[in-house]
Amino acid sequence: MTGLPDTLADFGPAALAAVVVAGYLVVGEPVVGHVLHRRFEDRMRTDARARRSFYVRLLILEWGLSLLVLVVFLAAPDVDGGQLGLRWPKAWPGWVTGGACLLLVGFVVVSTRALRSGALAAQPPPGPRPGEGRHSEPAVQSTVALLPRSAGERRLFAVVGATAGICEEWLYRGFFLAVVAAVVPGLASGWLVVVAAVAFGAAHAYQGLAGVLLTGVLGGVFAALYLQTGSLLLPVLLHAAVDLRFLLVPSSALPPLRPARGARRDTQGDQRDSVGPSE
Repeated sequence: MTGLPDTLADFGPAALAAVVVAGYLVVGEPVVGHVLHRRFEDRMRTDARARRSFYVRLLILEWGLSLLVLVVFLAAPDVDGGQLGLRWPKAWPGWVTGGACLLLVGFVVVSTRALRSGALAAQPPPGPRPGEGRHSEPAVQSTVALLPRSAGERRLFAVVGATAGICEEWLYRGFFLAVVAAVVPGLASGWLVVVAAVAFGAAHAYQGLAGVLLTGVLGGVFAALYLQTGSLLLPVLLHAAVDLRFLLVPSSALPPLRPARGARRDTQGDQRDSVGPSE
């Protein structure tokens, strides 16, 4: 079951805005994510508040986009909340999707245990890539740098993780798939899952090829779960669990980052040096 809008005309006067915002999610969001992450890389060895600043910018971006989509939805006279997943689940997922969700839960458990055991810290931090200067961190290393170290960062990261579960499902599953279904009437659910996977993976291009593939698969699973249950509830909960698992990883299990000279230290009591794990 989908229950998505039948045609773009259902959006009424908000049709153009809906297409523009959906287009931004596919084209603009990967660019914005890349820019934000590059700025974070510039600051992370010289400013102990770099992670907090990055978290705040993510929160502003995701809640701002979600509010914009809410305005578009409210301006669409023939689109109701249920067509964007704002309802209780109407059915159970199929066997394939249910199995994929169980595998995802298993991945969350296994990966969390591996991270807690120090799997990342056991790997020596890679050096700069030949011929590169400012942005020389491999994608995996620079992504690991985003994980919280101090108590203050963990509190803020908890908000970021919950926000990702709520806002990204609202944006990429509820709203985006509604617009795609309206632009291409009759598109099969399988193709909607593929489109959602590609769009969500592209939005995480700053994580490198492995990150794009992983988030693409996650986006596909969340989309299938949403389309088959008719609700964003289960995708939101599963998505939040995937992100919030990092709060179970102690900072001592995270690898140190290569320090830079003159790294500034935060004056706040609960903030430790951003260039390595806490003591």
